[in-house]
Amino acid sequence: MSDDRTDREKPLFVLASASPRRRDLLTQVGLAPDRIVPAEIDERPRPRELPRDVARRLAEAKAGAIASQFPGAFVLGADTVVACGRRVLPKAEEEGEARACLALLSGRRHRVMGGVALIDPTGRLVSRLVVTAVTFKRLEPAEVDRYLASGEWRGKAGGYAIQGLAALYVRQIVGSYSNVVGLPLFETAALLKGLGYAPRSAP
Repeated sequence: MSDDRTDREKPLFVLASASPRRRDLLTQVGLAPDRIVPAEIDERPRPRELPRDVARRLAEAKAGAIASQFPGAFVLGADTVVACGRRVLPKAEEEGEARACLALLSGRRHRVMGGVALIDPTGRLVSRLVVTAVTFKRLEPAEVDRYLASGEWRGKAGGYAIQGLAALYVRQIVGSYSNVVGLPLFETAALLKGLGYAPRSAP
């Protein structure tokens, strides 16, 4: 039986993200956030900014934007960047964007950069960058058309979601699978534990 009073005294855990995938990933490993508050920030890369720097900067910016609203809480920010070489692929919103992303990814290896930033109740900020290498098979025109028709690409970095139909196109992954979905769970859990976060008791 949980100690309700002790749980009420624990700092809140706030996820600074609108992504249902990040919420679901945290929940599946017993780290469900107490609050989910999307951070409204400009997510456009800066001129000549490297993909790894984009992911880390945006994760830190998201956490920082929400931390002021929840003093004394643990606030987690995260960002996922898909990169071909030095090029940052967009979060595809239009079919043409998604088609262009798939053309770049077809038959080649790309990197998924996961930035994770945590602000603890004292205001301390710690961040990590996780890189996963993903290799796609060479895509046939019919496969591209099928995937675009699914709509799974909408709003996804690089124009694909690995947890859906795009899994059929992935020849190899080197690194964290959950990072490609949206949040590197091992590193996120280590950050939380390292800064003293204790999950609330189950009801």
